[in-house]
Amino acid sequence: MTLLRNLALSALLLGTVACTDSGGGNPPGTAATRALDRAAGTNTSGAYPAQSDGTPANPPGTATNRAVDRAAGTNTSGAYPAQSDGMPGNPPGTAASRAMNRATTPATR
Repeated sequence: MTLLRNLALSALLLGTVACTDSGGGNPPGTAATRALDRAAGTNTSGAYPAQSDGTPANPPGTATNRAVDRAAGTNTSGAYPAQSDGMPGNPPGTAASRAMNRATTPATR
């Protein structure tokens, strides 16, 4: 009787182990971090490597930093190197400092 009980218990444990997800169907991270990644376009959980910073689908910086860069013509996120200071489209200094320089520097003829 003990042998039969041990065999039944072994079969139950083996079935439980066989049904346990070994990682093949369950991506990294928790459901909460994966949901955050889907909503924010990040890869904090490790389940969305295509959303990591610097990939073609997700340039450097956060979406918020990139939006500020687009609006202000800056490159704080690193996603817009052409907008860095000193580039042809963005001379050194800020737009405000350049405007101040124009306003306070006498015009030469």
